[in-house]
Amino acid sequence: MSRTVRVGDVTIGGGAPVAVQSMTNTDPTDVASTVSQIRRLQAAGCEIVRVALPSIDAAKALCSIKAEVTVPLVADIHYDHRLALLALESGADKLRLNPGNIRDPNKIQKVARAAREHGVPIRVGVNAGSVDPRFTSGGDITAAGLVDAALWQAEVLENAGFTDIVVSIKAHEVPLTVEANRLLADRTDYPLHLGITEAGPMLSGVVRSSVGLGLLLAEGIGATIRVSLPGDPVAEVEAAWDILRSLELRQRGISYIVCPTCGRTGVDIAGIAEHVRHELSDVAKPLRVAIMGCPVNGLGEAKRADFAILGGRGKGTIYVRGQVAEPQVPKTQLAERLVEAVRREVRSDHPGNRDLKHMNSQANAHSLTQGGAHG
Repeated sequence: MSRTVRVGDVTIGGGAPVAVQSMTNTDPTDVASTVSQIRRLQAAGCEIVRVALPSIDAAKALCSIKAEVTVPLVADIHYDHRLALLALESGADKLRLNPGNIRDPNKIQKVARAAREHGVPIRVGVNAGSVDPRFTSGGDITAAGLVDAALWQAEVLENAGFTDIVVSIKAHEVPLTVEANRLLADRTDYPLHLGITEAGPMLSGVVRSSVGLGLLLAEGIGATIRVSLPGDPVAEVEAAWDILRSLELRQRGISYIVCPTCGRTGVDIAGIAEHVRHELSDVAKPLRVAIMGCPVNGLGEAKRADFAILGGRGKGTIYVRGQVAEPQVPKTQLAERLVEAVRREVRSDHPGNRDLKHMNSQANAHSLTQGGAHG
């Protein structure tokens, strides 16, 4: 089991639930836009948010951002250690340093001493695209070299008396990332942050991330994850939760069982599923919702789900807790009837189980936890 690190009010490592992270892609000096994006990420279930700070103005702006949000913020620092010092003064809950571009031990240790004074952890974040040449093999990137690069900076921090360390090693290649993290998990007890970097456009990026993170998480490796995708980072959070739900490590929001369709299908399964998913995207309560196109597997899945549609020719049946709730519903009304049925339950629950818009996301995430892996 890994050591424990606290990031704001979130515990990572030590057997705590695998925490979900993402990163803003707004200009951090545009405080209003950045705050708005952070709030959307938090509403989607993001538990730790990283903010890139490429300039002095950005590092100073973190203070204003921090004042407007409740989720822990990680300051992403590259090249200039002074930005890390400014981020600490601005209230960062965690620092990310890249040993590929901050290489002076004296500067690293200066940051370590300041972070220790502020009680702020540091993530040593190694990426295959920015590896210190000292840790390559004739210019080739290897798993062993990536691990050596991470542990070199961790040792520099430890030599300054700083032990509140998280480590990550990421590459685009799944086999390289998996091998490096397996080696790292064997050699250290630091909590590990997992990700496949530059994973690709939406579909291929989700697939690549799911394969890489899934392999490691299934082995008990990893204390916190980020799915890296271009565009709206809310999609990263949704994908991360889908990965954790698929492995039954965490439970939050709706797990959808959707018919892949065939010649027996008589209703628009794809359209219904997308409409329902969109309308219920803010529901945090763990639920199973089945949207099925015929009785072959549909009847069994409808009885196992919390809510379900069992489609027929031009119509369908709404099931609630395995029982018929509304038979013979016209196909054009199926999606809305299912959404209404779910909403009735969510509204009737205790406020702690309602939409994430109306709750503290971190408290909810812990209350819905059913398990976790560690680095």
